[in-house]
This record gives sequence, structure tokens and C-alpha cells, in this order.
Amino acid sequence: MSKQADEIIKKKSNKPDYHRFVDRFFKLTERGTNVKTELIAGLTSFLAMSYIIIVNPMILADAGIPHEAAFAATIYASVFCTLLFALWVNYPVAIAPGMGLNAFFTYTVVIGEGLSWQTALGAVFISGLVFFILTVTGIRAKIVEGVPVPLKSAIGVGIGLFIALIGFQNAGIVVANESTVVGLGDVTKAGPLIAIIGIIIAGFFMAKNIKGGLLLTIGITTVLAMFAGVAAVPGGFSDVISFSVPSMAETFMQMDILGAISYGVIAVIFSFTIVELFDNLATLIGLTKKAGLTDEDGKIQDLDKALQADSVGTMASAAFGSTALNAYVENATGISEGGRTGLTALTVAFLFLLSLFFAPLVGFIPSVATAPILVIVGALMLTEIANIKFDDYTNVIPVFLTIVMMPLTYSIATGLAFGFISYTALKMMTGKFKEIHWIVYFITVAFIIHFVVGGH
Repeated sequence: MSKQADEIIKKKSNKPDYHRFVDRFFKLTERGTNVKTELIAGLTSFLAMSYIIIVNPMILADAGIPHEAAFAATIYASVFCTLLFALWVNYPVAIAPGMGLNAFFTYTVVIGEGLSWQTALGAVFISGLVFFILTVTGIRAKIVEGVPVPLKSAIGVGIGLFIALIGFQNAGIVVANESTVVGLGDVTKAGPLIAIIGIIIAGFFMAKNIKGGLLLTIGITTVLAMFAGVAAVPGGFSDVISFSVPSMAETFMQMDILGAISYGVIAVIFSFTIVELFDNLATLIGLTKKAGLTDEDGKIQDLDKALQADSVGTMASAAFGSTALNAYVENATGISEGGRTGLTALTVAFLFLLSLFFAPLVGFIPSVATAPILVIVGALMLTEIANIKFDDYTNVIPVFLTIVMMPLTYSIATGLAFGFISYTALKMMTGKFKEIHWIVYFITVAFIIHFVVGGH
């Protein structure tokens, strides 16, 4: 045994029993970290991604879900799955309802397809179940291997533009126009002007790497909105914090699984699964590599376990009344602070739970204060475009259609459909059959059938 190992054991033996337990359980020494570092990393990650507590309930409310229940469901779903990542997977990664997936749920499935939010939650549950089956059977790996790299990158970029469009609409910056379909709103009004200021402030905070910058932006723009008369002003302490926990009784177990199946939302479930699969997988790969959780051969430790935990979390989220979950790229802020174990995620879960008591305050935050966050998140998702090569038009055109059709049709599923169908058609027409994986044929046929039977 090495002298260094002897010294580590000696130091550990002088610690209280609970310190040694925490060290062994989370493998702190093994991963070169300590309790203090993990706690700071957890706080950092929470500040970076806590905007979801405010933004997600507002998006779900547009689908008709009661705001208080959506707020509670968002937090409970985040806590549940983050605890899985903390205590079972031992990743320094927190999980929450995915940006993009929540927009798909509300604006494509509920508003676009005309489904009730209960039926849409049923589709979310089924997608989580499908994702779980795909993971444990190894089919997931085949799907990931089969889908072309250009389309994988295009999915993220298209969702980014779609989220940004929603942000601009919520701010009143982009409005309906009879002559041009869409147009510029009156940016001299208080609401749109505050949102524009918020975008600039958020961009500044991001450029300066200020921790919790997006959450701070929401706070600043909310105060501005209150001064401008766009938002109500809290009347007292009880309007800011409450010791009665908000209830999710109105959404708990309200998912309509049979309704989702009888409606025939195969394309909806399929789209949920595909988006969740690629977005979550890409994020997890990036975060775990940044945290040094790879073996000597480059294989990521416990990746399958992490994907299984996420799928179980998505099913639980649907049961609570929220949308599909995702690993947040904002976890990179905590990892940069030294987070290497599940203790970081455990800290985030605790802070999420603590935020339940601030439910009254959330009700005073206007859409013009959250709109800048949607725009900034959309901008951040454009980074995937760097992975797209523009020297092959059989790739460029499908990528373009995938990206632009998501915001133009207000549907992530439609963007996916145009991308896969055009990719398959162009490759076949140019004789590049070897570049088409069998899974691409399967996905293409599924989308064609969806359009034929009246899907949109």
C-alpha cells in the first residue's frame, strides 16, 4: 500500500463516523473532493438552474394546469429525480423538467394537437416508460448510433429557436400580424421594453460568468415591472414566503394514459422520446466528461444507470403533474466549482425543496421577467450548430428544415418529421444508401404514417 493511501486512511480514521460514512458513500476521497467543495458546487448549480422553478409552471399554466400545482409538481419532480442521481447514480448532476420538452408539451401537444393536459401527461408517462425499456434492453444505443449526427445537432438548435420565439411572444416583442403573419410589437411599451432590458442584463451576466445570473435577471426585471405597473407589488411578508407547502393535489395522478393510447398519439410519444433521448444523452456525456467520470478507455461510469434514473424520474414527473425531465447543462457551473459526486446533487435537491416555501413570491413574477430567460436559453442551444458541416446538401437541407420548421410551425415534432423525411429522401435520390441507418428508415416511415392519418 502506498504512503499516500496510508495517510488518507489515517486522516479518515480521525474523522467522526458520519464523516467517514459520507466519504465512503459518495466516494469523496476517491474522486478528489470534500464536503465543503461539494456543498459549494451544489449551491452554484442550484443558482444557475433555479429559474426553472419560475419558468416551468408558467409554461405549464398555458396548457391549463393550475399554477400552484404546476409549481409544486415542478419542484417535487426535480427533487425526486435529483435524489436518484445523488444517492443511486452518484453524479454531481441535478435533474429538472426540460426546457424544450415543456414547450413541446404545452404549445405543440396541448395547444397544437388539442389534447387535454391530462392526456398529454399520459403521453409523457408512456415516453418515460418507453425510454426506460429502450435503455435496459440496449436498443437506446442502437437508436443513438443510427440517427445521423447532423440531425442530432439540428434538434437542439431548432428547439432553441422555438424556445426563443416563445420568449419573444411572451414579452410582446413578437406579435401576430395579419399582413406578415408575425411582426414587431410596440417596444416602447413598458412590458416589451423591460423584457429587452432583461435580455441585455442576462447576456451581461452570462458574459461575466456571474453565478445565478439568470435568477438575478428575473429578480431585477420583476422589480422594474413592479415600478412600471406591469406587475403587482407584494403587500406583506405573507406574500413573499409561506410556511404552508403548495399542493399538487390538482395534478397528482391525473395523467390519462388510456386517453393518450386511444388518441393514437404515437408521433407525440415518439417525439417526446427522441427529443429526451438525444438532448439528455448529449448533456450527460458532456457533464460527466467535465467531471472526470470516465474510465481509462473513455467509457462513462454508470451512464446506463443515469439514463434509467432519468426515465423513472420522467414517469414520476408525469404522475406529479409535470413534463419530461432532463439533465441541465447549467450543472457545468457546479462541476466547475469542483463538484464530483452525488453530494453536489443532494445539495441541489435540498435547495429545490426549500424553495417550496417561496411559492407566494413566484405569483408576482410577470411573463416579461421570465421571457428574457427563454431567449437566453434559446441562444445557448445554438452552440450545437458548430457540429454541423455545410459541405453536403443532403445534410444541409434536412438540417435546415429541422431547425426552421420547429418555430415556423410551432411544433418540435413537425421539425423532426421534415428533417428525417427529407434526409431519407435526399440520400436515396443521390444513391447514398450506405449513409442511411435502418433506424432512420423506421423513423421516417413512422412520421409519414403520422401525416397520412391526419397528424400535424
